[in-house]
Amino acid sequence: MAYVDGFLVPVPAENKKAYVDLCAQAAKKFREWGALDYVECWGDDVPDGKVTSFPMAVKREENEVVVFSWVIWPDKAVRDAAWQKMFDDPEMGEMKMPFDGKRMIFGGFVPVFELDA
Repeated sequence: MAYVDGFLVPVPAENKKAYVDLCAQAAKKFREWGALDYVECWGDDVPDGKVTSFPMAVKREENEVVVFSWVIWPDKAVRDAAWQKMFDDPEMGEMKMPFDGKRMIFGGFVPVFELDA
């Protein structure tokens, strides 16, 4: 069964190109390590909330954009092996993160429903 890693991250608006460039580098690695799909979405209509919201969750600061992304893996075993490779790969460690990684939110998810395309 497929496995999904999901991410939310606040990125300074002026770092959009650097972020997209980072994604392109990461995508090559993810594909090499077995990812089926990898999607990065730049926030366009992400409202502030009164109780909770994407901006509140990542403590978005002025001039930051919330990015919502996911990686689809064939299964959790492939994902777990890929994560280990990420930590072991010196190239991954050298990638400059154009955002505050301390405010990134991430987690692994088991799909329970999918609309056939």
